[in-house]
Amino acid sequence: MNKGILIVCLFVFVGLEANAQSWIEKVGKRVKEKTIDKVEERIENKSDEAIESGLDKTEETVKKSGGKRQKQASEKGATKTINQDTEEENNSQSAQQKVESYTKYDFVPGDKILYFEDFSQDAIGDFPTLWTTNGGGEVKTLNIALGNWFHMNKEGSMYCYTKTIDFPQNFIMEFDVIPDENFQSAFDLCLYEEQEKKEMNDDLYPGKKGLQLFMDEESWSTKGYIDDPNSEWLESRSTTNPCEINKVNHVIIWIQNRRIRIYHKGSKVLDSPTNIYAGSKFNKIRFSSWNTGCKPYISNLKVTTATPDTRSKLITEGKLVSYGIYFDVNKDIVKPESFGTLSDIAKTLKENPSVNIKIVGHTDSDGDNAKNLDLSKRRAVSVKNVLSSDFGIDNNRIQTDGKGELEPLSSNTTAENKAKNRRVEFIKL
Repeated sequence: MNKGILIVCLFVFVGLEANAQSWIEKVGKRVKEKTIDKVEERIENKSDEAIESGLDKTEETVKKSGGKRQKQASEKGATKTINQDTEEENNSQSAQQKVESYTKYDFVPGDKILYFEDFSQDAIGDFPTLWTTNGGGEVKTLNIALGNWFHMNKEGSMYCYTKTIDFPQNFIMEFDVIPDENFQSAFDLCLYEEQEKKEMNDDLYPGKKGLQLFMDEESWSTKGYIDDPNSEWLESRSTTNPCEINKVNHVIIWIQNRRIRIYHKGSKVLDSPTNIYAGSKFNKIRFSSWNTGCKPYISNLKVTTATPDTRSKLITEGKLVSYGIYFDVNKDIVKPESFGTLSDIAKTLKENPSVNIKIVGHTDSDGDNAKNLDLSKRRAVSVKNVLSSDFGIDNNRIQTDGKGELEPLSSNTTAENKAKNRRVEFIKL
């Protein structure tokens, strides 16, 4: 064989061998990383990342057949391992999704919680204490999401919150929903103005005035109505980012007088300026599936005031209490839904370059005291890092601290009070 050809072949072989070795090492590294990630995910079993990892089917941990009371002890024991404000290991800030990617999240929750419900005080297998229905339902735990979930599991049923809520003209309502496989048939949320006291209202269009939000796997649609046979419906519809079946969907509704805006999956999915009849004063909440087969799971309902005067609170009063900084359960990573609040604060700081602030994290009293304190401190640092990296605020202008559960605003005796205590405060220095 020609020596030149032999040498060329030798170089080609060596090159291929090196490339192959490099490729094998890369594949091995990726397999190793994925294996480690998978093991950690199964051990932890407390991150919402499980939702994104292909688990697309809910598993009911409490069956409707008898023995609920015998199961409650073990179910509640499992539920107690879920702690809203504790963390057993450090989180990497490098995994943080850019908050600035959610630029269409322009809502800013206010500094007052009007209502919160996560069904944590209800026994697994029971119907929620503060709700009523003309059908049936029960509180359950799921394999794809933490916490307790209200399963509205009867076709054609309505589910009313029994108490009234003093909704202002400008408010934000949030909730998590997991639709089941029958989601092609819509279910709806109705906010309405009750004229006379009723724990259960199964009217098609309840109350004096109201707004119905219909959700299905393809769209969002809204209908404003008034108790007048000669009136017209005020309707709107959108097909942007509809809710997904067997996944946790965080839905945000911003009501501002007659205007309704809906946010989901990083976008403003609907914005209708005249979707509500003038003078509407909502005070009741109702979910319903009518005669459809959809049986959703609901949790983490929250109603807050909206659009606080950030500049006035921070610059004039010297302190801003925020419920608009979002974290995954037991994590210190700021969620992108926090964009509106952080953008507002950053704008105020840029307009007042001489003002320095301290960010202070707070938790509720669930779980270990030391872990709560550590988590609150790390969350404050995380907020500082986002203000610096995503919004250009000088690190030297920001101090951080965490108080854990040491400075509650309310007693930690109810889910609503615990929600009030889980907050981030911005203090002018």
